[in-house]
Amino acid sequence: MASHFKLAILSGDNAGEKQNLEKILPQNSQILFNQKPEDKLKYIKDLQNDKEHIMMLGDGLNDAGALAQSNVGIAISENINVFSPACDGILDASEFENLPKFIDLSKKAIFIIKISFVLSFLYNLIGMYFAVTGKLSPIIAAVLMPISSISVVIFVTISTNYISKKLLY
Repeated sequence: MASHFKLAILSGDNAGEKQNLEKILPQNSQILFNQKPEDKLKYIKDLQNDKEHIMMLGDGLNDAGALAQSNVGIAISENINVFSPACDGILDASEFENLPKFIDLSKKAIFIIKISFVLSFLYNLIGMYFAVTGKLSPIIAAVLMPISSISVVIFVTISTNYISKKLLY
């Protein structure tokens, strides 16, 4: 999973864990210590200026600016009920090991959403054909429209539930 991404560690701490991190991270990972919140924010902005898409994981208020600036910001928290900085998602620290599964799940959910748009488009195209040719009364069309919306919601719900159970359990 990590081979698909460029990884970087931006830490406000000192370099005491550098050797341990080098053992577990891919070879070309950047590891920067003694980073202030503004350093992290600048790092994210510089990557985005180079047209990079950034997912930032942070665990504290000192990461708030970088989390908000990143394309996807995820706060890691040991207690998800307490205050978290502005971000796109909150991940319970005990679930951190499942992050690759969650990323995979989100990609598959986006695919499901795209399929639902295609289904909705086709449904409406067929309905419009029958309406324009006069083979569908306005009353029937009025009944079928909400059914199309409901069917798309049901399709997305069932599909994402199925995929999440398959991936996570």
